[in-house]
Order: sequence, then C-alpha cells, then structure tokens
Amino acid sequence: MSKLAQALEEGQEDVGREGMSESGHAGMETWDDAAIQKQAREEEEKRAYLDQVIQRPDWDSEQDVAKVRGALVALLDELRESNSFRQQATQGEAARLGQEDAASKNGAVHAHEVTGAGITESHDDGSNKADDSDDEDDDSDDDMDDEDADIEERARYIPLRLTHSERKLLRLVSAALNVCEYTDNVDVLITKTQRRHRMHAQLREICAVLSGLLVASDFEAGQKVVEAREFSDMQDFYQNAFEVARRHKVSNPERLRSDYGKLMYLLQDAVSAEVNAMLEFNPVTPLRTVYSVLHEAGLGQMLRDPRMRVATMEISPMGKTRPQIQAEIRNKERAIKSLVRSFASSATESVASTVEQCIYSIGDNSSFLLASRQPCDEMIHLLEHLFHPEKMASADPAMMLSIVRGRDGARLTHDHRRQYNYVLQSLRLWREISHRMFKLWYLAEQDLLDPDVPYSLRNTGQGLHRVQGAHRVYREMNSIVTKVQRAMGDAWVGSSVIHLGDHNVPNALTFIDKYAQVPRILNPVLNVIRTLPELCKRDHQVKEYIERSFSGVRQVQTAILRDFFRHAFDGSGADNFMDAGSCIDGRLTSAWNWCSSIEKKSYFPVFLLTGFSGFDGQF
Repeated sequence: MSKLAQALEEGQEDVGREGMSESGHAGMETWDDAAIQKQAREEEEKRAYLDQVIQRPDWDSEQDVAKVRGALVALLDELRESNSFRQQATQGEAARLGQEDAASKNGAVHAHEVTGAGITESHDDGSNKADDSDDEDDDSDDDMDDEDADIEERARYIPLRLTHSERKLLRLVSAALNVCEYTDNVDVLITKTQRRHRMHAQLREICAVLSGLLVASDFEAGQKVVEAREFSDMQDFYQNAFEVARRHKVSNPERLRSDYGKLMYLLQDAVSAEVNAMLEFNPVTPLRTVYSVLHEAGLGQMLRDPRMRVATMEISPMGKTRPQIQAEIRNKERAIKSLVRSFASSATESVASTVEQCIYSIGDNSSFLLASRQPCDEMIHLLEHLFHPEKMASADPAMMLSIVRGRDGARLTHDHRRQYNYVLQSLRLWREISHRMFKLWYLAEQDLLDPDVPYSLRNTGQGLHRVQGAHRVYREMNSIVTKVQRAMGDAWVGSSVIHLGDHNVPNALTFIDKYAQVPRILNPVLNVIRTLPELCKRDHQVKEYIERSFSGVRQVQTAILRDFFRHAFDGSGADNFMDAGSCIDGRLTSAWNWCSSIEKKSYFPVFLLTGFSGFDGQF
C-alpha cells in the first residue's frame, strides 16, 4: 500500500472518530496553415508561368501577357519580402509601420482636446507644449518606457499560445475546478491539534481533483490509478494539465477569475513538504514560454531578428485610415511569412508550426500591453491637458484638485500642484506595472509555489487568508518604484512602502489580482469621456438633460475627471495610514474605494447613459 493510500485511510479513521465535517477574450485560435499553403501554391503557379513564358518565342497572345503579369507579381512579392524589412530596420521605416509603438515613445498617445462640444478625441503630436517642463516630462516618459524594443527579454516571460489539443485539456481542467470547493473545505480555522485533520482534508480534496481529471481524460488509466492511489505514474499528465491552465490564465487575465485561485492554492498545498511526501510526485512544472521553446528548438536567434518587431506589433486603428490599417496588416503578414521561411523552411512541419506559434504568442502579448497601458496613457494625457498647474489660465475652484483631510472622505491634505504630482506618479506607476505584468505574474507563481516559503493561515481583518512572503515580486516592484521615482525627480509625493506578504497584501496571488484590475477601473471612466459627446449628438433628450443638470458636455466631463483625480487618490479606503494612505498599495485601495461609491455621485446617471454596468468586468 502506498504512503498516500495509507495516509488517506488513517485520516478517514480519525475523521470518523471525531466527526470532522467536510465542509476563458477566449484565447485566439491556433494559427491555421491553410492560408500559408494557399499562398505557397499561388507562388508555385506564378513561377511555373514564368518558366513557360521564358521558353516561348511568341509574345503576342493574351494568354502569354497574363502569364507575364503573374510572373512579375510573383517576383515583386519576393523582392518586397526579402528586402523591405531589412531596409525598414536600417532606415527607420519600422517606426512608420509600428505607429502605435512610436507614438507611445514620443508621447503622441491617443489624446483629447477641450472644445465647446466637450472633450473630443484628437491626435496630439506633442507640438502644444506649455513650457520646457513639459519637454522634460516627455523625456522622462521615454526613459521610463522601455516599450517593446527588447523582444528577447519580453519573450522570457511570455507564455506560449495554446494548441488545439491543449485547449481540450484546458476545458477539462476548467470544468473540474468549477465544481471543486477546495478552499472552502481546506482553508478553515483549526487548532494545533487539528493540523493532521487539515492535512487529510488537503489530501482528500487534491486526490479528488486528480482522480476526476484522469478518469475524464482516460477512463482505463484513471480506473487503475484510483484503485491503487498511485498518482505518481501519471505525473506528466498532471503537470501538463495544470501548466496549460496556468499558461492560459497568464495570457488571458479575464479568464478563470475564480478557478485560478483554487488551482494555485491546490498546487501550493501539493508542493508543501508534508503533502508532497504523501503524493510522491510534483504536480508543478515551469511555464512554457516563447523564450524557452525557441531555445529548445535552437531558434533563439529569431528573437533578435529586426523583422520580429513588425511581425509582432499590435495594429491600433486610432487616428488611422482604413488603407493605412490594411497596409500595416499586409506588412505584418509578410513579415511573419518571411520569418517562417527564414527559420523553418528546411525544417519539419512541426518546427514551422512552433515558429508561427511563438510569433503569434508575442503578438498576443503586444495586444495585452496595448489594452492594459493605453487606459493609463489616456488618463495621464487628460490629467496633463486639463489640470497641469502651468497650463491652467486661472485658479478656477471648479478646476482645482486640492483636497483636505477630513473633508469629503479624504485622508490626505494636498494643494493643487501636490495632488497633480501625486496622481501623475500613481498613474505612471500603474502603467509601468502593467508593462511588466507578465514578468510579475511569472515571478508571482514562483513565489506562491515555493516549498521553502510556507504560508500561514491568518485572519487579516478581511477574512481568512494565506499569508506568505513574496521576495521575487517584491524585488521587481521595488525596481519599478525606483524607476518611477527617478522619472518624477523631486516631484515624488507620499510613501514608497510596498505592502506584500502582510495583512494588506497577503501573498503574490492577491498582489497580481489587485493590479490586474487597473484597466477595469480606468476604462469605464474613459468610456464616459469618449462616448458622451457622440451620444448627445444622437439623442437630443440626453443633450437637454446634460445641459440642464451640468450646463454642458464639457462641464460634466471635467467634473467627472476632477472628482476622479481628487477622490480616487485621497488616501481613503481604510481607517489608518498602514492600510490605505499614500503607500504604493494604498493608492489602488483609494481608487477601489472611489469605485465602490460611484452610485452616490451626482453624475452617476451619466455613467448609466453611456452603458456603464460596473467595474468588475465579466466572470
């Protein structure tokens, strides 16, 4: 009898005596080879036409003219694909194709200008600077933002996109976790004498999940394992299944929002010394990243190829015409095909598929970066455009950001300039965290699943939590804060304390979950600012309501932004400066506190008119 079976039987006897109660933007589809194969067939036909035309002396027929035309098209395609991207890399044309990246580096983000009709969208080319201090701010942004230049470094933490077979396994794991109540049954307050009972509950719940997964996947193999309780024989299956679920979650933060926590806590217990000794195998394996997969295939040099920037860039429609967008799409597709031919032309079909999968995985990361950083960029521009201390024509009380402790729930006292700097540095901090989110997530999993750093189950004042140190995430966060402080110079306001592994942020999972909410906080506010002018143009009744209640679109937009910049950054959200205030974690706590009181705001009906449904997103 195995150690696991013996432990389960002994635990069951103890429980019987004492009556212990038991208490997926779905990821993108995998790359389809049909388009590439079709293109290859067309190119072969064009080359065949060329050979036939060269051999024929008669050039008068329409058929030969068509063949010449087809041959020329084939030659032009080859010339473009072989030469254009090298020229782009050396002559700077890649910057033109990657307008979104270039715009972000130069401070030319999707912007807003104040007009009589409201805050309308425009494209700020950076020409309307108020003074030299603005130029310094732009330089700071360039210094802060590494952007996407070092693709090789980013690839170390970018999970590989799931294949079709892996998606089938993902659905199996997701279904198992959906019906599992692991944390409800395991994370309960116990005394020291009940520690053995909790370990038995952990084993029982873990074995239930493992057995269910295997039986659903392979009935015969599952039957044997369930009877013998020898889960170690299927170690590769379990490692692969759990790794697929973890990889999918990192790539798609909107997916598995409740199931991922159960999975990580289950694995956290499974790798602990006591439980792992009974299971006799390790269910955790490192995440498969683009960097590791390419280096295993001997293709690591592909990450340094200048064509990678074009092949993996995110194409944003902001401020572009349809022909411009279509041209960028074609350039991106040609870059992908060119890379595949260069690095997998003489290899097997599986290697070519791996190359494509890695390219599209980096592209997925570029899409994530755009979606998570753009809200911060837009909010920073609105702050600088409307409330910059040097740009304000007069000290209009309706435009001042000053807050006073004890008034309107604020727990900090800042004049306009100090509050402006405090909000600006907080938004820049959130942007930098979003930029490094994949790396932070990679490190967070390492901290959570470190058997040498056990957790303690404690009541933190917000319920029962697993309190565990996270030194890897802490070091990375410390470097982020230092970078933002350096960019802000002498304008840093507030505390730089990072809460991690205490009652405020119990563990790395809580940390990741908190900062993954930043786009969910900013996007609803930005949506109101963007859509309100167009809504008033379409609906005269809405326009009359806005003018009657707020004196106009511009006024209500400014009022919403002013209230957000004041009371989403006022130190509120707790009754002491350790739990909220101006610390790194407290800034986000204040923002969530503002979100929780949105129904009490006078402008809340405006949110509802623009389609607002909440800050939580979808589960």
